[in-house]
Amino acid sequence: METKRLLLILTLLLGFNFADAQTDKEQVEAAILDYVEGIYEVQPERIKRSVHPELVKKGFWRPKDQSAYKDESVMTFDELVDLAGKWNAKGWLPKDAPKVVEVYDVQDKTAVGKLTAHWGTDYFHLAKYGDRWMITNVLWQSPAPIEKTAKN
Repeated sequence: METKRLLLILTLLLGFNFADAQTDKEQVEAAILDYVEGIYEVQPERIKRSVHPELVKKGFWRPKDQSAYKDESVMTFDELVDLAGKWNAKGWLPKDAPKVVEVYDVQDKTAVGKLTAHWGTDYFHLAKYGDRWMITNVLWQSPAPIEKTAKN
């Protein structure tokens, strides 16, 4: 009986160690989901939870009916929190709006990911502060004109 209990304890401990190895990737994905769902679902508190206050966010927007991009757009953490509190406040965003998260690399302190969302594509750098993954840099753009999209 004592051997079974010891095996059970060892199995649980090994299982927790394996789960810990998986949690960083899951936490990175959760931070990126907080970002997009914070904006989609008008929940700025999710931005505060997942984005570092010293965020650097730059991007390139273009109207759908034009091929030229506007000048580079720069956004601060506070501006992103404000945007999340009002961007979809009237609920105009379709319920099936895309939010595809890809995590490319996770190391012990840094990670890289990508989001495909309603507004285009965001690329992320994340850093681990204590036990929390936070978005530190975002580089984004509106969808490219169809003739400019890279062919695979």
